[in-house]
Amino acid sequence: MTEITNTVIEVLPRFEGYVYPNEAGPHPLWGFLIVLYPYITGLVAGAFIMASLVRVFKVRELEPVYRLALLTALSFLLCATLPLLFHLGHPERCLEIMMTPHFSSPMAMFGFVYAWYLMAVLLLELWFDYRQDFVRWAKVTPGLKGALYHALTVGVTDVSPAAVALDNKLGWILSIIGIPSAFLLHGYVGFIFGSIKANPWWGNVLMPIIFILSAVVSGIALCVFNYMVLTWIRRRPLDVRCLDAMGMFLFYALVVDAAVEGLDWLHRVYSAEEGFRVLQYMAREKLFYTLSIGQATIGTLLPVLLLGSLQLIRRSVPELVRKRMYFGSAFMVLVGVLAMRWNVVIGGQLFSKSLRGVMGYKLEFAGVEGWLMGAVLLSLPFIILTVCIKLFLSESLPVTEAAHAAGDPRLEPEEVVTT
Repeated sequence: MTEITNTVIEVLPRFEGYVYPNEAGPHPLWGFLIVLYPYITGLVAGAFIMASLVRVFKVRELEPVYRLALLTALSFLLCATLPLLFHLGHPERCLEIMMTPHFSSPMAMFGFVYAWYLMAVLLLELWFDYRQDFVRWAKVTPGLKGALYHALTVGVTDVSPAAVALDNKLGWILSIIGIPSAFLLHGYVGFIFGSIKANPWWGNVLMPIIFILSAVVSGIALCVFNYMVLTWIRRRPLDVRCLDAMGMFLFYALVVDAAVEGLDWLHRVYSAEEGFRVLQYMAREKLFYTLSIGQATIGTLLPVLLLGSLQLIRRSVPELVRKRMYFGSAFMVLVGVLAMRWNVVIGGQLFSKSLRGVMGYKLEFAGVEGWLMGAVLLSLPFIILTVCIKLFLSESLPVTEAAHAAGDPRLEPEEVVTT
């Protein structure tokens, strides 16, 4: 009997601590809503960076999408906290963060970062950019819409060249401040995951950088997508120079993002630390479709090939084919970044703390964490953006006409472009 017991002990490894994937239950604690949260905040940061290319870095080819990018950032920022609030179950508890701040907690500090970015950066920059237009529209627009424009002027009706120049200068300063603020807004999400040292999938110093780069990529792709859809709906001709410039920046950002993520995986493979075996199994089995197919192939490899080929042979490609390649690349990038968020949030919770087993996750249809709720939350920013476009990007007022009429120094007289 003793010999049999000793034989069994030699064959079976000894288990210590938690053997099963999660001691709290059979499902991950963070579900699909937490996947959407970093995805939406990343779109905000990336869209703002796209707008900053015009105001700060003077990329004139992108002028037709400047205001559209700002309105896109605002629309998605207004919905950025909704996934967290729905996941919390009691949204009123979010007030505790503001009333009893905990300055050593990145999650608690998000409330202050969000308020700063929304109130002190994005809304103010939009107001300085639109103020002279609000004054003009309030004089010629009747009814409730005109009253809205009048209210948005907040009583500041001076449209003299000196006042407009001051608006432009203050907007430029806010754009400069907004760039690191946008990085902070989304980089802290990567910081939260990267600081969890007990999880080999998350605990990585490159995680904040990866999140920021993927945010820039997804935001530029969203601007390409919105610009092409908007011009198609309005039956307006596309500004091909603007589209080529957006495609160029999307390609360069995607290459940098893919290089950093590839470096991350190369380091993991070379170091082959304690949790590498379970990460390898996750990549080959549990996350094969979202990681290898969705993130690596659809979201990275195919767009890099399409956009890279356009950088080399762009002028020899017919314009219609070029537009379709840009649109397809932007859509695939958006899908790939969403898959990346899924892999990080869900993938990091599928293996046990003992690194000896994995569990499954099935996305339900209904419920707070269901994909129906996720589809509603993803659709809401586009609904808000549609309202903003109706109010502030009127078909009778091209995107750059207002700035040109107000004497905006960002534009030369011959570079007025209608959208």
